[in-house]
Amino acid sequence: MAEHREYFYRRLHSLLGVVPIGLFLINHLVVNHFAVYGEESFNKAASFMHNLPFVLALEIFVIYLPILFHAILGVYIVFVAKNNVRRYGFFRNWLFYLQRVTGIITLVFIAWHVFETRVQVALGADLDYSLMEGILTNPVMFWFYVIGVLSAVFHFSNGLWGFFVSWGIAQSPRSQKIVTYATLIVFLVVSYIGIRTLITFAYGV
Repeated sequence: MAEHREYFYRRLHSLLGVVPIGLFLINHLVVNHFAVYGEESFNKAASFMHNLPFVLALEIFVIYLPILFHAILGVYIVFVAKNNVRRYGFFRNWLFYLQRVTGIITLVFIAWHVFETRVQVALGADLDYSLMEGILTNPVMFWFYVIGVLSAVFHFSNGLWGFFVSWGIAQSPRSQKIVTYATLIVFLVVSYIGIRTLITFAYGV
């Protein structure tokens, strides 16, 4: 019974990592990317998202609770997982290990990012271009965000591969190889969107 329950939780963990968390990550980075087209474009996009109907309920049930469940179970998986990197050193073993490392980094990054944005907005700050500009013009915070964004995107992209395999979508070696290349493209494209946005906030270019 306990094994069936753990199996269910792990499948749910995998599903939530893609839907809704993965989709939210992409949406969040794409909305932020409007900063590249100017301060006014970003402010309009951010205001639109902030003023969606039932936005608080959406954030709680579609973002925060799924992330909380995914994070708690993810930390448990980190501590019980058996990494074989030193003994075997295979490509997939390294990705398995990096998935756990980036999961912890992403958790820390999300907690700090929520504090610097959502909590500050709740305390009276404006959710606009100048808020992110003020954060990212600090070189330490800029590189912290670079590491955080890359970790989050890698964790999602590599987790997407695991989702396709564990859910039986990619079973053959050929299909798994195709998914590997596809998720690599996802990582590169989404990373570019995220890092390009950070550079715009920090350096105005």
